[in-house]
Amino acid sequence: MPEQLLYAMEVSLNGLMAGIMYALVALGFVLIFKASGIFNYAQGVLALFAALTLVGLQQGQVPFAHVINAIFGTDLHHFGWQLPGLVAIALTALVMVGLAILIERLILKHLVNQAPIILFMATIGLAYFLEGLGDVMWGADIKKLDVGLPQGISEMIDTFTFNLFGYGFFIDRLDIVAAVVATALVAALTAFSQYTKYGRALRAVADDHQAALSVGISLRFVWVLVWSIAGFVALVAGIMWGSKSGVQFSLSLIALKALPVLMLGGFTSIPGAIVGGLIIGMGEKLFEFFAGPMIGGATENWFAYVLALVFLVFRPQGLFGERIIERV
Repeated sequence: MPEQLLYAMEVSLNGLMAGIMYALVALGFVLIFKASGIFNYAQGVLALFAALTLVGLQQGQVPFAHVINAIFGTDLHHFGWQLPGLVAIALTALVMVGLAILIERLILKHLVNQAPIILFMATIGLAYFLEGLGDVMWGADIKKLDVGLPQGISEMIDTFTFNLFGYGFFIDRLDIVAAVVATALVAALTAFSQYTKYGRALRAVADDHQAALSVGISLRFVWVLVWSIAGFVALVAGIMWGSKSGVQFSLSLIALKALPVLMLGGFTSIPGAIVGGLIIGMGEKLFEFFAGPMIGGATENWFAYVLALVFLVFRPQGLFGERIIERV
């Protein structure tokens, strides 16, 4: 088999793995949009805040240390202990649930039945607030996140492809873990949405806030539930991305790459987030491989958005989104 074709296959496989990472962020957007009709601009920042909190708890860092030291003239930085990865993850999940409760009580309950643009603007404000809060709580320096996930080349895949093709494929073991986790998340979230009474309540609230309230569905509980689940998904995404590239404030920008994923898969489809992520991930890698050298490279920065624009023109609801027909 020609070496160029083998390299293209390796690029495609790595693109699929990258698409899984994009889809982990997109899942949070889909969950909140399905439950409340809100496009949550803050989802990327939630992933950043979760990762910052996880590292801070794991390393025993004192929250707001810089502020405390500036006010009281102390020199506090760490408690002097470190937490195991699983314990830190569990505590961070509780923090994300507490954050969801605060978001509902301080923001969402005051915006019931408001226009979607009002809710969207509220999430923009929330994003910048959480980014600043994370900076003040844990500091702005780049942090290393290590919860024991395997990283580096998968020797099993490398050996298998070498024996099969005479050419070894480089696949990061962290990407394989992300693929397994994303598959499990999609299965669990789809089952929750389709087969539980709370999942049906989420869909009812998304269709009409007032109608849901009239049949006894607690809007406040539903919003706390869905933001808690979205916070957990953000934590998973933050762990994967933080382990891969370090915990830094540019992590919040991964939300921008999730937008084309949503446009392809559909804003209301959980499996669509995965499919959209796979298409974007593999598409941008292959386009860079084949067309990049001819047009100067760096096509991964814009290819996803051009592809999303094409989908908006010909199929605005995405591959798996629900077609909305309004009668007048």
